[in-house]
Amino acid sequence: MEIQVKTNFKAGLLAFSVMMTCASPAQAVATFDEVKRDFKPSDTLVLDRNGEILQRLRTDSAVRRGQWVALPDVSPALRTALVLSEDKRFYEHSGVDWRAVSSAAWGNLWNTKTRGASTISMQLAGLMDEDWRAGAGGRSLTQKVGQTVSARILEARWRKDQILEAYLNLVPFRGEMVGIDALSRTLFGKAAHGLDEREAAIAAALVRAPNAKAVQVSQRACGVLKVMQAPAKVDCEGLDLFAAAALQRKAFDASEGVAPHLARRLLALRAASALPSPKGKGGNNPERSESALLPLPLGEGGGEGSANSKSQTVRSTLRAPLQRFAVQTLTQQLRELRGRHVEDGAIVVLDNATGEVLAWVGSSGELSDAAEVDGVTALRQPGSTLKPFLYAQAVAERRITAASLLEDSSSQIQTAGGLYIPQNYDRQFKGLVSARTALGASLNVPAVRTLVMVSPDAFQKQLKAVGLPIKEAGDYYGYSLALGSSEVSLLALTNAYRTLANGGRYSAPSLGKNPKPVFRPALDPRAAFIATDIIADPLARARTFGTDSILATRFWTAVKTGTSKDMRDNWAMGFSQRYTVGVWVGNASGAPMWDVSGTSGAAPIWAALMNYLHKTERSRAPTPPAGLVQSRTQFAPPGGTPLEAARSEWFIQGTEQAVFAVNSAAGDARPARASRSAKKPAAEPDITARITAPASGTIIALDPDIPPKHQRISFSAEGRGTRWLMDGKEFARGPQAQWLPWPGRHVVQLVDAGGKVADEIKFEVRGAGVREASVRGGATAAR
Repeated sequence: MEIQVKTNFKAGLLAFSVMMTCASPAQAVATFDEVKRDFKPSDTLVLDRNGEILQRLRTDSAVRRGQWVALPDVSPALRTALVLSEDKRFYEHSGVDWRAVSSAAWGNLWNTKTRGASTISMQLAGLMDEDWRAGAGGRSLTQKVGQTVSARILEARWRKDQILEAYLNLVPFRGEMVGIDALSRTLFGKAAHGLDEREAAIAAALVRAPNAKAVQVSQRACGVLKVMQAPAKVDCEGLDLFAAAALQRKAFDASEGVAPHLARRLLALRAASALPSPKGKGGNNPERSESALLPLPLGEGGGEGSANSKSQTVRSTLRAPLQRFAVQTLTQQLRELRGRHVEDGAIVVLDNATGEVLAWVGSSGELSDAAEVDGVTALRQPGSTLKPFLYAQAVAERRITAASLLEDSSSQIQTAGGLYIPQNYDRQFKGLVSARTALGASLNVPAVRTLVMVSPDAFQKQLKAVGLPIKEAGDYYGYSLALGSSEVSLLALTNAYRTLANGGRYSAPSLGKNPKPVFRPALDPRAAFIATDIIADPLARARTFGTDSILATRFWTAVKTGTSKDMRDNWAMGFSQRYTVGVWVGNASGAPMWDVSGTSGAAPIWAALMNYLHKTERSRAPTPPAGLVQSRTQFAPPGGTPLEAARSEWFIQGTEQAVFAVNSAAGDARPARASRSAKKPAAEPDITARITAPASGTIIALDPDIPPKHQRISFSAEGRGTRWLMDGKEFARGPQAQWLPWPGRHVVQLVDAGGKVADEIKFEVRGAGVREASVRGGATAAR
């Protein structure tokens, strides 16, 4: 019996030696550099313009691989645990551990359970070549021979540290996890260099039995710890609970970083293979201003911030420090506004010269109930932010000048749908104001009067020319288009303001390096300069925002705020010499905000970003283009009371005037009144008392750009000794009255001197709701 066993063993060894001799020593084995280059993580890294990682985004749902980890970046505890557990003579053999082979063979003959003879080098050979991978019934004799030969070749061509590094990155651990980076981040929530001895022991135990139950894993991990340390010093108490908790943890998020929305957009563009060339004509089509974003191609040799040689990377034009500051600033501001029902926001920063996107914040992240919605591309109503383009168009068409007098008074404009009645509600109407004041102070009534001159259709075409994809014709929106009743995205609106910054020249924004953008004229450069000069003028906006507004910067900037109907959207759009910054705050759900004015919502974020960008950079006012003249202008006839202080004003050459005043000798050729009611003479005692304004049936929406406590509705009447009743309660006396608006339907009665109700009107105030004594609302009033 003993002689027969020895004979069979010798015969087996002889046959094994013969098969190894017959195997081709020249069998092809990839080099270490080739294996590292071909390693493909399940994540794509989005990099900033300098190679710094902005976002990690999972793109392979079939397997979970992290980044390639260099051996020095693996904790010493894990390296030790793996070698002692899988191949304790790893540093002694040349690919095959013959002592382990003979031990395993002897055990198989006597049906004795022994540790397998497969070395780390042999396992790596199996991972690298599908021909040597074990099937459902294990490896065949041919596969074992081929695996052994490959291991010998690996040892001859690779260093030991390369073999161990490749093995750690290619070995499957548990479920979909492959490689030590995926394992350490998923189960332990840390990088591989931070694993301690307990964690390293669990990782080593999973190599042997990837899908074992937690009890088995903890038992094997305990055995590994005893090999690593003196058995008497090993305390495995609690290891089962620790292993169970680790195996249930899923700490490796599918997306991580500061630019998730940008990352998804870049990968979607790449997947669609719709990346137009920066030199192509398509990139200059305003209707494709968002689809024409140009990401750089995938990196083939890795990038800065990436450890592997073929990491899936996409390089963008963003600046990582600026992106992080933008995210932090948005989060901080929204936390301060949390009591006002505001939870979402978005930011875009563009380089004026190239159109390159420098910051892209799509949402407020964890503060939002709709964090996946990209606020940069979502369509929202822009409110008053369209006004600079309207006034620029009117100036370009020589319908008005920056000094032209526009009437800010109650106006009822006849439309196909009834009367359109824009409102300001800043205590009272301002009367005659210059176009500079009207735009700077964001007065609604003068803007609507200006649109009456320009026409909604012509204005809609102008907005499309500067890159705003207004889908409907101007008549669809009517005169409310002057106050932002259309829908635009933050990206398109920010780039439209960049068009102003570039003197009326348009080019598409870009997510790829775009050193030579192709510009086309979109707005008269002289009119663009005048509109820019107005929104950069702190005195022009002082009537509404004061002289110490958050919009004032220590360097040159031009800025405009806007708030949409029912206070659903709040914007701050502006630019310096080099940068254009756009900010939106609101709610992705469309729910209204509470008590958020034009300067308390988006404006502080805009100001913080501008100050950050210009910590060390200067910003100078633009140089006036040819065809402009600057002339001294007065707003009163000789000896009369001035409507505004005299100043030096910019004009398109040929439109300048020395005096702008009512009934002046010079006169204003374009008083720009869309509708003006003739002034009534003083009511005689025998005139029947009646309400002259507003008309019954009027629907009024509150102006969100004006603080609610400053808003008033004006009432006027004929007759003497009159009293005003609001819903049955007296609130004023005399021919004129003002009332703090309150959302809802109301009845106003005029009581004559005899105590009888002489007249009555019904109207409705629409807004976002009332909280205590505050009123919130929208942009216009209409009937």
